[in-house]
Amino acid sequence: MKAFSIFRLASGAVVVAIAAWLGVNGAVGIRAALGAETAEAAGLGWPIGMIVLAVALLAGYYLTVVARTRLRRIMENIFSIPELVRKLGFTIGLLAIYRIGYWIPIPGLNQEALSAARDAAEAGAEGQSQAVGGFLQTVALYTGGNLQDSTIFGLGIMPYITASIIFQLLGTVVPSIERLQREGEAGRRKIQEYTRYATVLLCLIQASFWVRYQSGNFYDGYGGPLTILMGILGMTTGTIFLMWLGEQIDEYGIGNGISLLIMGGIVARMPQAFVLLFSNATWTFAGDSSKIGPLKLVVLAAMFVAVIAGAILITQGQRRIPIQQAKMTRGRRVYGGQRHYLPLRVNHGGVMPIIFTSALMIFPGVIFGWLEQFWPGSSVLGFLSRSFQQNSFVYWLCYIALIFFFAYFWTTVQFKPKEMADQLRDSGSFIPGLRPGRRTAEYLEKVMERITYCGAAFLALIAVIPTLINLWMGIDYYIAAFLGGTGLLITVSVALDLVQRVEAQLVMRNYGGFLGDNIKIKGAR
Repeated sequence: MKAFSIFRLASGAVVVAIAAWLGVNGAVGIRAALGAETAEAAGLGWPIGMIVLAVALLAGYYLTVVARTRLRRIMENIFSIPELVRKLGFTIGLLAIYRIGYWIPIPGLNQEALSAARDAAEAGAEGQSQAVGGFLQTVALYTGGNLQDSTIFGLGIMPYITASIIFQLLGTVVPSIERLQREGEAGRRKIQEYTRYATVLLCLIQASFWVRYQSGNFYDGYGGPLTILMGILGMTTGTIFLMWLGEQIDEYGIGNGISLLIMGGIVARMPQAFVLLFSNATWTFAGDSSKIGPLKLVVLAAMFVAVIAGAILITQGQRRIPIQQAKMTRGRRVYGGQRHYLPLRVNHGGVMPIIFTSALMIFPGVIFGWLEQFWPGSSVLGFLSRSFQQNSFVYWLCYIALIFFFAYFWTTVQFKPKEMADQLRDSGSFIPGLRPGRRTAEYLEKVMERITYCGAAFLALIAVIPTLINLWMGIDYYIAAFLGGTGLLITVSVALDLVQRVEAQLVMRNYGGFLGDNIKIKGAR
């Protein structure tokens, strides 16, 4: 337990230092508020929030590594496996490198001019400015990039994801790629090589457009062809480096590297959301209506827990199809006859339908905003431009419709009932009451269509929750975004996958899992 003792001392020193800093600053803020003429003028929300956060940190540390609880036993089991500790340390180290590069800007940019342009785009009230602001927020949310500050990781990992999706879709229409997909590990490596080449090409195209778009924000004396070329190469190299980091995590770390990078970018935004929340909070029921009162804070906390529980439920949800294995007699022994089940995921498409929809719904607002500038007197273009802003009914109606469309589209691409039915028949298994072959394939397709409807409805609900909270409760969208949407679903999915991988390492070495000695997380393979 030497490794665990070192971890407990090191983490305790860090937690106590952070909690002490938060507590002191919170006490100073409360004293200043009580000394003011009105508590509302000085603002009690943020000081009390700091103290609450300090107490939560100390309580979490005590329950995790000090008290004799199940959490401490799990931590001791983790640190008793040197290989698992090395994998976790390697993964955390690469994520730290990613967060450092996240803030390194491409050379030649005037950061003050860039910040002013970014704030104007994000706070734009109408037309193209609002569309660009929404584009920047969307890209930052699910790519792990930082286009707002035009850093070397500005494009994030999205070009690599796009290239992977392209080759996955091409596998259904191009026979040569389909043959590579069926060749096992050798074919996978060849497709991975093609994916890397496509990623470089996409990075060069996207970086060229973005650097040219930011050409007005270069320092005086910069902005020439060499500076633009340096910016393009810098952003392309940054994405390639992120791709390499993800592959290293897959091979030597634990968890899915690409997903962990995206999750790291999402989780890193949470402290800013908490700062904004407590800065706008008031602890009096008769305070300013524009502030977040105690009742709203309770409702937000309850909804946050409920949405996370729902996301876990739908992510792990399965429709289990019973399967009977045929009996085979060899000599005097009878083999087979066991009953199994075929798990069909309710949310088979994961977060891909929301990602596709979010990316596609950016363009109508931008396009109609540009067209309205060329024909300012057109009432039709003005109506379309206003209809495709994020606070309009038409926008969200199209958004929900596209989520359903992409949910079924992605399920059609990924789920192949005919191949699944053939595999069951070849292995000597069948679904009770159905003939192997075509009847089994039709049944599987029918079941998947029904459960996909439920999964798509859940995705649509998750996607609109932040906007509903923003409009009905007057909560800033930056705060409400952590109560739903793509970011929360990605975070929950990646966290569950990471927990299941750690639990598999523990169970493989005869240690108890996260839920107990003989209990596995439901839905885990």
